[in-house]
Amino acid sequence: SSKMSTGQTQEVMSAAEMQARKCLSKKIEIPSEKAPDWPLRVDGWGYDDTQFELNEQGEIGLKGSRYPFSGLVFPNFRPWIERVVGLNVEDQVTPVPMAKPHPPVRNEGFLESVKACCKRMSLTDRDRVFHAHGHTCQEMYALRYGSLARVPDVVVWPGSHEHVERIVHLANQFNVVIIPFGGGTSVSGALICPNGETRMIVSLDMHEMNSIKWIDKDNMLVCVESGIVGQDIKRRLEQYDVTIGHEPDSLEFSTVGGWIATRASGMKKNVYGNIEDMLVRVKMVTSVGTIDRAVEVPRLSMGPDVQQVILGSEGTLGVITEAVFRIRNLPPARKYGSILFPNFESGVNFMWEVARERCAPASVRLVDNEQFQFGLALKPRQTNPLASWLDAAKKMYVTKWKNFNPHEMCAATLLMEGTKEEIEQQHKKLSSIAAKHRGMNAGEENGFRGYFLTFMIAYLRDFGIGYHFIAESFETSVPWSNVLVLCEGVKRRIARACKVRGIQREPFVSCRVTQTYDTGACVYFYFGFISKGFKDPSSLFTQIEDEARQEILALGGSLSHHHGIGKHRQQWLESQVSPAGVSVLAGIKSQVDPKNVFGNGNLVGDGKGKIPTSHL
Repeated sequence: SSKMSTGQTQEVMSAAEMQARKCLSKKIEIPSEKAPDWPLRVDGWGYDDTQFELNEQGEIGLKGSRYPFSGLVFPNFRPWIERVVGLNVEDQVTPVPMAKPHPPVRNEGFLESVKACCKRMSLTDRDRVFHAHGHTCQEMYALRYGSLARVPDVVVWPGSHEHVERIVHLANQFNVVIIPFGGGTSVSGALICPNGETRMIVSLDMHEMNSIKWIDKDNMLVCVESGIVGQDIKRRLEQYDVTIGHEPDSLEFSTVGGWIATRASGMKKNVYGNIEDMLVRVKMVTSVGTIDRAVEVPRLSMGPDVQQVILGSEGTLGVITEAVFRIRNLPPARKYGSILFPNFESGVNFMWEVARERCAPASVRLVDNEQFQFGLALKPRQTNPLASWLDAAKKMYVTKWKNFNPHEMCAATLLMEGTKEEIEQQHKKLSSIAAKHRGMNAGEENGFRGYFLTFMIAYLRDFGIGYHFIAESFETSVPWSNVLVLCEGVKRRIARACKVRGIQREPFVSCRVTQTYDTGACVYFYFGFISKGFKDPSSLFTQIEDEARQEILALGGSLSHHHGIGKHRQQWLESQVSPAGVSVLAGIKSQVDPKNVFGNGNLVGDGKGKIPTSHL
């Protein structure tokens, strides 16, 4: 008979359970580490001991010792920014003491009860202000020369998933607001507290939840807590010869929870995918309970995927506490490279063909002429006379022999990973495609410098603010057929918007093509202008940036590729996802967070039609 007795069934189940336990036992448990306590700036990007500054000789250098370019001087940078940007390093903005925040709103019942379910808690002015902002230029300007209208009233650091569950329960019980805080690197206004919020606002800092819980090399999975910072997860996984491969520009400071909450993308997306491609399982605490998945499997079909609701939720539905990601073996070798092109159109056509051929390396990024010149200006001083002579010879070869116009040429930087043989094949293939578009190899050093200058952009933005130059970056995704049209159109729109508003000096506007897809690419823009003489440079910048965004949408670009919506791009959300789409998001919000405990005001506001209109 095929039928089993009860005893036989139990025996089979017991064996299955034993096998499951055997599989689980192969997971490597990782020792915990103390949460990082780096000296970070309150009113600027990054480390407190790192910044661009003028030396005694009047040259611009990078203070500190944390980066490959730290301690170096860039002799060509000051002449370049004076000539091209119009920035005058002799005309520094008068420093203003940081404004003292408003007294905290106190909910004594919550404050007393939460002591039992957190690692620490703070009501100090510094901690409250540090957790009150992200890193748009508008937020930086408010911190330095104005004030933040509303800041969190208390900062709480949970130490476990169970702590978060208890804190969320208390928030609902005592009717307080929770704003989850990861690395604070948001550039969408997501962390700005709604001005009209009268309830106590709790900034829930996740940094104490920074464990790698286990690595499973059989199934190539890793389980991490959401507060772990990018550079830490990278470093710690490399000790076990594996990697997630997610390296956003904010790698040093952003957290796993923030990556998931914004649908992030990284510099090595071409090989490893975006965050949604890496994510296998995610756990989030909401006001109505914890959302979790029962299994860690490569794919499933169980109706609409609830995890997709968590991805991109921007702190409006709950607190992400834990995630399981796919991992890969650490590539045995890596190599940087760079390719020069006579003009941006040739470079775009190269990128397009690389996408069609599906041969993109871990990273390939094309910068336009403005950004190319910017990168050249940031070249450190050469102490070797031979190196200086070689640089001059190379320039002569490119401009005279190859007839590249210095005012049109652009460059692509490459990062290739794999075995030495695989890298050699990648480089050969890329060089072959580049040659079709008049591209020429420009060496490893330029590729390395271009890749790591990414980490300097925000420091440079902060330097500029101190000298009447307000600037920021923003991004979009666009079909290949619209890349050139969009880049040119946005540049023209920004220039026109500046002129109409009386900005005398031509703005600095540049772009780069970064992540590539079969059907299109991500495009980054950088723009800034001399703001001296204007009463409210921050508001002026917002007006021009809004016009640029309108141009992007009109030319077929997306509202955002990976920065998210927050409050910064909220006004266009309905036009992009449809009124019905907004109703779906609002319905989820109302159901999962009926008291609007997660009331940061992002995306669809409270889910009942109330969206903040003033943020700073």
